[in-house]
Amino acid sequence: MSDSKKQYFGSVGKRKTAIARIKLYQSGTGAFTVNGMPLKVYFTGVQIENAVAPLALIGAKTGYDLDAYVVGGGKMSQSDAVRHGVTRALLLANPDIRSDLKRAGFLRRDSRIKERKKPGLRRARRAPQFSKR
Repeated sequence: MSDSKKQYFGSVGKRKTAIARIKLYQSGTGAFTVNGMPLKVYFTGVQIENAVAPLALIGAKTGYDLDAYVVGGGKMSQSDAVRHGVTRALLLANPDIRSDLKRAGFLRRDSRIKERKKPGLRRARRAPQFSKR
């Protein structure tokens, strides 16, 4: 969508197994693409609001163009990964907004991932049903 020769701020956002690579173009029209599709086509409902939350917080929804490339995870995790990446890219573009983004909790990567399955158990911690007889 955006011209490849234009200057951009690049960043990476992560959540669970989803990884989002973000390109933030300054002085844009507010175009937001995810994996080559418009944001509203790729995400639905609250996922859209979640992905653009950092832009809404600083009041710059139309000030930037964004390209996101997301792999892994489910749609909600991808939305969180995009939010994390957009936040990091905005910090590169304007370090003065750090306190607002930090207060909203967008800077911290949510590091919770699925726990591995252990031998002898059904899931990570679920034991087989005990039978007395």
